Amino acid sequence: MALREDLGKHGDLTTRFFLPAGKAFRARIQAKAAGVFCGRAAAEEVFRLAAPRAALRWRKRDGDALRPGETIVEIRGGREILTAERPALNFLQRLSGVATATAAYARALRGTRTRVYDTRKTLPGWRTLDKYAVRCGGGANHRMGLHDMILLKDNHLAGWTAEGAPARALRARVAAFRRRHPRVPIEIEAKTRAEVERALDLGADIILLDNMPPARLKREIALIRARAPRAGIEISGRVNLKTLPALARLGADRISVGRITHSAPALDMSLELDA
Repeated sequence: MALREDLGKHGDLTTRFFLPAGKAFRARIQAKAAGVFCGRAAAEEVFRLAAPRAALRWRKRDGDALRPGETIVEIRGGREILTAERPALNFLQRLSGVATATAAYARALRGTRTRVYDTRKTLPGWRTLDKYAVRCGGGANHRMGLHDMILLKDNHLAGWTAEGAPARALRARVAAFRRRHPRVPIEIEAKTRAEVERALDLGADIILLDNMPPARLKREIALIRARAPRAGIEISGRVNLKTLPALARLGADRISVGRITHSAPALDMSLELDA
């Protein structure tokens, strides 16, 4: 898809008309900023399709640290190297940016029981890539999509909290789901003590404490640990690198951070043609 965007009907006109056919070129992709490298397989696929005779010698593996000026990969091949350049860099820069953003959160959580998790706030069509980059940065993946985990949030539960909807009806619905999908975990969002009590009553596998101040989080985590010690506890909302250490000290199992995918800046890189 990325190559079709670039090549259109007529291909790489600049390279075809202004670089000699048959000439051998050498190039290298370099880091221009510090970070965590990710995206090798995607870049290899770009070169396989756009410059199939190019030979790539990688100096970095996914998950490796990068320093400004370091060479990531050395390339030898024909003029098609320049056809592959931008799509390959787009993959590498985006995925390395996600890995780098994740690594900052993972470092801040070292020494605690808490891990940083991603969300479904990914670039459309890139979910598998974005979530892979999160793992390269030391984070963990939340559900892949709507199909592999239940997450009952306020909008899903609105009808059940309306007047006249008894708690036993919701319990019956949860029980029916568990009978049909016994291996699919159920996570339930809670924003108040009453909602935490409801999640406990429903036997949630994971309880998501959303947008609570630290003092309230501390109280709710203590309650959950006492009542359901095997339940996972997730914190979401009001999370950034400044608030992270204090949140981690509260003892949750996971902190989910949308910004590591939806707002990660691309890691700066460039391709330099040597000859």
